[in-house]
Amino acid sequence: MTRALAPERYDRICGVNPPKFVFIFTPLLLVSLLPAQTTRKPPSTFKLISINVTGTKRYTPAEIIAATGLQLGQTVSESDFKRVSQQLGETGAFSDVAYTYQYSAQGTKLDFQIADNTQFHPVRFDNFVWFSDQELVEKLHSVVPLFHGQLPVAGSLIDQVSDALQSLLLERKLQGRADYMRTAQHDGPIEAFVFKVTGPSILIHNVAFTGATPIELPLLQAAAKNLQGEEYLRSVLQVQAEKNLLPIYLGRGYLKAAFADAQAKIAQESPQETVVDVDVPIDPGRQYRLTQIQWSGNTVFAAEKLQPLIHLQTAQYANAVQLGDDLQAVQKLYGTRGYMAARVHPFAQMDDTQSTVAYELQVHEGDVYHMGELEIQGLDARTTARLVEGWKLRGGDIYDASYPQQFLNDTKDVIPQAPWKISVHNSLNEKEKTVDVTLRFDPKPQ
Repeated sequence: MTRALAPERYDRICGVNPPKFVFIFTPLLLVSLLPAQTTRKPPSTFKLISINVTGTKRYTPAEIIAATGLQLGQTVSESDFKRVSQQLGETGAFSDVAYTYQYSAQGTKLDFQIADNTQFHPVRFDNFVWFSDQELVEKLHSVVPLFHGQLPVAGSLIDQVSDALQSLLLERKLQGRADYMRTAQHDGPIEAFVFKVTGPSILIHNVAFTGATPIELPLLQAAAKNLQGEEYLRSVLQVQAEKNLLPIYLGRGYLKAAFADAQAKIAQESPQETVVDVDVPIDPGRQYRLTQIQWSGNTVFAAEKLQPLIHLQTAQYANAVQLGDDLQAVQKLYGTRGYMAARVHPFAQMDDTQSTVAYELQVHEGDVYHMGELEIQGLDARTTARLVEGWKLRGGDIYDASYPQQFLNDTKDVIPQAPWKISVHNSLNEKEKTVDVTLRFDPKPQ
């Protein structure tokens, strides 16, 4: 939208000074306030002599100027300012971009007023083994001045980084493609952007563990043997570390142990594949001994009934893996009384000065569930009818989660002789507070 100011308004704003132009860019609004022009200006008027940037806390003025592509001394016009302002806004890095400019006989002065976008997320490089993370960030920043290792949720900045990564691959004559994905947990908000090279074969040779304690090192090496020859991806290694490696430390009282991102070093390289040696840094932290266990929230079972299910002993190293298994046993016990949604949350109170930990086991018992419907799959009609007749839990009875296994043990003679794979599935209806049970019989392969 263009609007000419009334002469008196123009005089109030500009006085005897050269005219000043204002342009504002927001995601929804482009407004230009232009005074009427009646005199021809000398060519020097359109030479860009200064660029000033205010408002941003994330970037330096030099980075904003570099992102615009404008150069001091070049001939400029309002269309240039409008174009670069729109480009800045479309990156997604800013919530608002505005500019003002002022002509004089010496040249044009340009001022940007920037408001930063606050929604940024970290970038992770999954398998760019030819560069360190620092090298990648520095190289990308030199091409994409607004990139510091984080990206906004939306906008063109992520594509600029992807294109720059692709150029780095081409410089190394790698026949790969730089792809990215947004990552989140359980359909939650975006947590990070993960960039990956698709195409080249990158395989793991050896795995080392910097920072590993001597006692645990052989256990880590044994657990990591199956990684040799596998594709190198940091994201996969992180999952493997949490699933197979971290329990080695948690089971020995290292309750704050943590693995850092894997670091890869090229061992062999050919046009067909790249082989890397991998280092997975570990920070074991302190080793904690147990001082006490307290129960709270339990009303169905007394603490004296629950405590024998916990195998941790005071003055010994706190085995967090064993504790997890024991709490599953507590939940199964609650299931025998129909409390199918019962959960136990361990809250650890750590004393770093003494390297000790005390647990409060908070029980959330929930509601009582009753028997719903029974379904038996995989058997002939006659056997199915006999099993249904023998099932003692009737609709509306308080459900006992241990009963299906007891039932299967008691009806072995009814089930045809065959190597069966038997599965029990409990389907909870939270609204009705009922449990539908499915017993499935699948013949095992011979």
